[in-house]
Amino acid sequence: MKAILLAGGKGTRLRPLTLHTPKPIVPIFDRPFLQYQLDLLRQVAEIDEVVLSLNYQPGRIEEVFGNGEALGLRLRYAVEPSPLGTGGAIKFAASQTSGETGPIVVFNGDVFTSVDLPAVIALHRARKAKATIVLTPVDNPTAYGLVETDEAGNVSAFVEKPSADQIRCDTINAGIYVLEPETLDRIPAETVYSIERGYFPSLVQNGETFVAYVYRGYWLDIGTPEKYRQAHRDIMDGRFPAAPFLGRAGESVVHPEARVEEGATIVGPCFIDAGAVVKRGARIGPYTVLGRHTHVGEGAVVEGAVLWPNSWVECEAHVGATLAGRHCHFGRHSRVSDGTMFGDKSVVTDFSQV
Repeated sequence: MKAILLAGGKGTRLRPLTLHTPKPIVPIFDRPFLQYQLDLLRQVAEIDEVVLSLNYQPGRIEEVFGNGEALGLRLRYAVEPSPLGTGGAIKFAASQTSGETGPIVVFNGDVFTSVDLPAVIALHRARKAKATIVLTPVDNPTAYGLVETDEAGNVSAFVEKPSADQIRCDTINAGIYVLEPETLDRIPAETVYSIERGYFPSLVQNGETFVAYVYRGYWLDIGTPEKYRQAHRDIMDGRFPAAPFLGRAGESVVHPEARVEEGATIVGPCFIDAGAVVKRGARIGPYTVLGRHTHVGEGAVVEGAVLWPNSWVECEAHVGATLAGRHCHFGRHSRVSDGTMFGDKSVVTDFSQV
């Protein structure tokens, strides 16, 4: 059984963080985001190969994951010659798989979830479906494309960005599918093609068995700064059970190789990675993430920021709930407000306010 991860996006909504770091390897704490999806796929013993469908900075991603041996998976890389859309990318990636294949599991590269994948596959097989789609409920359906189902759980309609009078359900496409390989023949090769606007509607129009698995557990699209920050908070609070807060929700997780000096204040939940230094008199507030080798000077305050590795916060600086890439520098007595973002190697000079 094969799986395809659609990880070719440029992560434009997360810029400037993604200018030098492709979204699949954007860190969540001390792990690349894509590793959480790969861990989910490992729940299915039948999956013997995962194809990463890539387009943007593919070499950076392959450097991190290699052939997958360290994760207990076999990874292959399908680099699109040019962006092919979701359907075109699936068609291209499927052509790169090796050996016999049964149903193909497809994941959108933005999805952060704890869905019961074996249960999704079991439903697909029980219904002898040509395709199965995971749906998730949302509070405000007008911002998404709704997916309607009948009483038997068959997909009956797709409604793109519905108006208030068109809302008849609250379930949207969760970006997780199980597809029978022969159904991909309808997708033209080497052509920009949308699975949402072309492939799925064709199944409905042809009356093929196309079923929905409604998942009401944890699901998040991490593609925006707000959602990316929320993913960290949800793990810290235990809403999404995962390392490094598994069994430690609400606590301060400090790596044994970090150094927190006497007189520093650490307020959980927060995360301080290996090699980080927190000097005396500094305060690390709730929901703060300090990446590897990040330095927080005397009397500095970091409140809810996510700082990637090798950042430096000078003495008496105050950094609010910001996102900052690698090797950023916040000068002495500088003040950075909530909601700001900084790309790699950004510098806030002494006494500046942002």
